[in-house]
Amino acid sequence: MNQLKPLTLYYDGACPLCQAEIIYLSSRNQRGLLHFIDINSEAYDLNQLGISCQQALERMYGKIHGELPIYGVSVFAEAYRRVDLKLLAWIFSVPLFKPFLHLSYRIFAKYRHAISAALGPMMLRIVKSKLSKN
Repeated sequence: MNQLKPLTLYYDGACPLCQAEIIYLSSRNQRGLLHFIDINSEAYDLNQLGISCQQALERMYGKIHGELPIYGVSVFAEAYRRVDLKLLAWIFSVPLFKPFLHLSYRIFAKYRHAISAALGPMMLRIVKSKLSKN
């Protein structure tokens, strides 16, 4: 089997929906293949990724250890692969779905704070509640 390298996800910590996704992925990260950096924090190093904070806010970026940065839906496919969410990894990898997923994510990224203000608190409660039951 192909050995997966660690992946660092660069996320918007000011976005409740983004936080919910990171909390969920963190809970499934038993193999330690995911690392998380809030692009709004001091941990975010522009020189390490080569992507400005503004660019990172416009798209989801990730970096597989030893490789060039990746962005968009490919980041989700790689993240889900590392936490054994095989169906989601497959969905985000299917070439036929990618144009729709790219467009959907670009719209989400542009309006994520408004969307997140409406849905984020509820999603955070659901994720935290589900995790506290486990």
